[in-house]
Amino acid sequence: MSIIKVEDVAYVRFRAPDLDAMEAFLIDFGMVRAARDNQTLYMRGTGTAPYVHITELGDPGFAGVAFRASSRGDLEALATSQGTTVESLNAPGGGHVVRLTDPDGFSVEAVSGQQTVSSIALPTRESVNDSRAHPRTDAVKRIPQGAAHVVRLGHCVLNVSDFRRSEAWYKERFGFITSDEISLGEGAPSIGAFMRCDRGETPTDHHTLFLAGLGQAKFNHAAFEVADMDDLMAGNAYLKSRERAHEWGVGRHFLGSQIFDYWRDPWGYTVEHWTDGDLMRASWGSRVSSIQDLMGVQWGMPMPPTMG
Repeated sequence: MSIIKVEDVAYVRFRAPDLDAMEAFLIDFGMVRAARDNQTLYMRGTGTAPYVHITELGDPGFAGVAFRASSRGDLEALATSQGTTVESLNAPGGGHVVRLTDPDGFSVEAVSGQQTVSSIALPTRESVNDSRAHPRTDAVKRIPQGAAHVVRLGHCVLNVSDFRRSEAWYKERFGFITSDEISLGEGAPSIGAFMRCDRGETPTDHHTLFLAGLGQAKFNHAAFEVADMDDLMAGNAYLKSRERAHEWGVGRHFLGSQIFDYWRDPWGYTVEHWTDGDLMRASWGSRVSSIQDLMGVQWGMPMPPTMG
């Protein structure tokens, strides 16, 4: 039994020496400023979360990830079990937070009670004509040029020094369920797992957290859902026109099935656009998958060595 069961990932936190440069990149990436002062930049998507990305002024680095708990009561239970306290969250939307440190020293927060914000309308789309149906008649399809539209944060990937130790830590505190465990073959140890939130019969993303036991603990990437495939492709073209650093894509994963496109922020940290991912109920269970499933694509570019 876990202490609590989180509902989703809430935000990622970074440090950077230039908030202007980070904001300019994130606007090109498809986010919108939520708030900013001399020390901190908060960026949101088109969804109802008050923010999905935080940048604090300082030396460049990954500063942590937060998960959304269902209630203040869950935060109290978590804080009591970990010998810490529930604090007020001094950020847009308010709320409360419990701050923990995982076995590799990553800052991990659990938050609840944040006030939602009004969603931002996504571009309207004409219907899709394919070989099975042709609903669009006497109408042309035109995709607006410009940045993609980030809707929400979907998942975070962390490289960890000891996969089983980190897996136990996150599952015991936050109730994650393994969707796909990555095996190196019969008799070999597993090296990681895609884990989803346990929301019972409510479908949830195939993975909210992926732990990769690759030896050196470090941030791997954060992934943001965009409106649809046309939005992702328009964003790809726009980021290239802005001469942003492209890393991998476009393609479709095996595990999670997302259409993906990976970019680097001005300090080299990887952020992903994705759309059309799998959703699973708790009853779907868990699988063991291969390293080939992890690294392979259903179509698109092969994984570059920089993604490790």
